[in-house]
Amino acid sequence: MSNQKRNGPKFGHGGMRGNNEKAKDFKGTLTKLFKYLRPYYFKLVVVILFAAASTVFSIVGPKILAKATDKLSEGVLAKVAGTGGIDFEYIGHIIFILVCLYLVSALFSYIQGFITSTVSQRVAFDLRTSISKKMDRMPLSYFDRHTSGDILSRVTNDIDTIAQSLNQSMSQVITSSVTVVGIFIMMLTISPIMTLIAVCVLPVSIILIGFVMKHSQKYFARQQAALGDVNGHIEEMYGGHNVVKAFNGEEASVKQFNEYNDVLYESAWKSQFFSGLMQPITGFVGNVGYVAVCLLGGMLAGGNTITIGDIQAFIQYVRQFNQPITQLAQTMNMLQSTAAAAERVFEFLDEEELAQETPKITSEEVSNIEGSVTFADVNFGYLKDQTIIHNFSLHVHSGQTVAIVGPTGAGKTTIVKLLMRFYELNKGSIMIDGKDIRDFSRHDLRSLFGMVLQDTWLFNGTIKENLVYGKLDASDEEIQEACKIAYVDHFVQTLENGYETIIDEESSNISQGQKQLLTIARAFLKNPKILILDEATSSVDTRTEVLIQKGMEKLMEGRTSFVIAHRLSTIRDADTIIVMKDGDIVELGNHDDLIAKNGFYASLYRSQFEGVSQ
Repeated sequence: MSNQKRNGPKFGHGGMRGNNEKAKDFKGTLTKLFKYLRPYYFKLVVVILFAAASTVFSIVGPKILAKATDKLSEGVLAKVAGTGGIDFEYIGHIIFILVCLYLVSALFSYIQGFITSTVSQRVAFDLRTSISKKMDRMPLSYFDRHTSGDILSRVTNDIDTIAQSLNQSMSQVITSSVTVVGIFIMMLTISPIMTLIAVCVLPVSIILIGFVMKHSQKYFARQQAALGDVNGHIEEMYGGHNVVKAFNGEEASVKQFNEYNDVLYESAWKSQFFSGLMQPITGFVGNVGYVAVCLLGGMLAGGNTITIGDIQAFIQYVRQFNQPITQLAQTMNMLQSTAAAAERVFEFLDEEELAQETPKITSEEVSNIEGSVTFADVNFGYLKDQTIIHNFSLHVHSGQTVAIVGPTGAGKTTIVKLLMRFYELNKGSIMIDGKDIRDFSRHDLRSLFGMVLQDTWLFNGTIKENLVYGKLDASDEEIQEACKIAYVDHFVQTLENGYETIIDEESSNISQGQKQLLTIARAFLKNPKILILDEATSSVDTRTEVLIQKGMEKLMEGRTSFVIAHRLSTIRDADTIIVMKDGDIVELGNHDDLIAKNGFYASLYRSQFEGVSQ
């Protein structure tokens, strides 16, 4: 998508969450995440069964191997005493059983891993779909408050974190839990006393892990927010690199990046430091229990209470017992990152949406719209306590050309945004053919308009794909005819691939003027009822501007047109000129009448053509 749609670089990210200390609602966030897992509960049950089966087959291995060890030790002693030898056939049979068990365990593990990966990616797909649909229901005011980099970070980094965590944690929680329970049972069958010693270390591990998790959670939340800051800044600096270089802003940009990067580094190393503590803590505590078990086992074996094979199996179980506990600790650590990422995603999904539509205008009525527009006592402010449009009233007849002029910040573009219902009015109403725009669906309302803006907007794709953006069913003949009217057909035909020429992401393979011509041709192709032109010829040379003005005259015939003008020479023939200042209409009339009044419009006009300061 072309970066011409962006607003240029920003050195402050007011909408970021860089100062958040911890996840606001860990339990609530995971509950919301589990709702996205609900459609896959059957698959998760299969995962649980296969994971449990795989783990059980793996757990019984040491117990069966103990039989081989006992048989081997008996054979060695019998051989030494001269009363017998080693029963290799029995041992071979045991080994064959073990190999079969481990192969089945590996197969079950592969199947549950495959299903888990599928479920985690489907959840990520569902989350991205929800965000995509949510964006269509969000008011523009949200995007005014948040940078595109922060939103992109939620769609990419945060959801990727969720997907990876689910993929690893779902199967890990199941296998580790089954392993802990299974090994505990197997150890009890060997020696309850040794089992008691082995599990005495668990409360210590749990207390220490809980302490670490309490401190690590806030750093994981801060890390995700800081990552959004870094991504947002990089995206903006890349999109506005020409502006940054033109204003020698490299030093300020690098300084800002370093500040964001320092916050990311600080939170990242702290979160990783605390998460890294879990394994050595559980390992140390586990080793203490392991030593105690070895000492007790030696004493019991000396008293012929248990066999050598049982000791060997129990030691294996103790080692395996500590491993799933460590894995569970790591999984809980991973869930901290998942919760922090999921919270950012759900914050976006929980944002206030556009008011629900109750359209009263039918599609047939929309198709019969002629294009008269009435503003009745319109009041509006981007902030509720700061009104910038005051009691704005105006009636525009169908087919009229209305120019809106005034200094920067007067409210010219705001009027157009309100007309297309990008924002809701604080007070008053706007009507098209006497019908309140709130009675239209937003889709039907915006289908009436065609826009050509000063900032061109082209996306990565062919010229043809960009032209038909407002009319997907347009024929090749319609496309070419619209381009001829906009005087763009000739330049397209000179390209090697014509209308199939691909415009790259930055639109750097065509000039700014050519991009402007394409956006004008796109508006021609849509053939709208109402036109909105925001200084549409500002990026072309004088000769091309004359040609475009002729084409626009054809396009505006019989259509209501709103022209936001900065160069007053382009709107001298407008039926009505609205002169705005500080959100109010200060003058109204045609060019000659306003010049004769010698008021604010005349002052603006002279400042452009006579060099007289206001």
